[in-house]
This record gives sequence, structure tokens and C-alpha cells, in this order.
Amino acid sequence: MTKSVLIEKVTEKVEGLTKKQVETIINTIFDGMKDALGRGEKIEIRGFGNFRIKQRNAKVARNPRTGEKVEVPAKKVLHFKLGKPFHDALNEEPSVK
Repeated sequence: MTKSVLIEKVTEKVEGLTKKQVETIINTIFDGMKDALGRGEKIEIRGFGNFRIKQRNAKVARNPRTGEKVEVPAKKVLHFKLGKPFHDALNEEPSVK
């Protein structure tokens, strides 16, 4: 799902809001999430999941094409952990009839 599809779906479900207003709301949410993660805060959306930043250490890797060793610098990466209700909904066993 792309951001534009998300905007369309929210616009269809919520009466009284224009597409532009929904886009502003979604952009504000995403900007707030980006700012919080940038400050090192964890984001918890109950029933959906948790977002947090993890630090990856520098390492020496290998270029699979040439076999040459390559130094990979330390970096921050986004980690997402799926919430239990969302996980259960995705992994429901289909009912056998």
C-alpha cells in the first residue's frame, strides 16, 4: 500500500474531510513519528506494533561478486515488532469445512 492509497482509503471512510485534509493529517503523523525516532524514542501503537531505532556496529563484509572485503560503517536502522493482535490476525488458520 502506498501513501496515496492510504489517503484514498481514509478519505472514503471519513466523511467531511477532503483529500487534502487527510493528506495533511497523515503527513503530520508521519512527521511526528520521524521526529520521535530521530530523538531515539520508541513508538508504540497498541494492536499494531512498535517502532524503534537500533544501532548496527561497523563490520567487514564481502562483496559477493568479487569476493573483495568491504568495510561497512556503523549505522542506525529501524526495527519494527508486530503487535500480538495484528500478528494473530495475519496468522489465523483458515477454517476447514
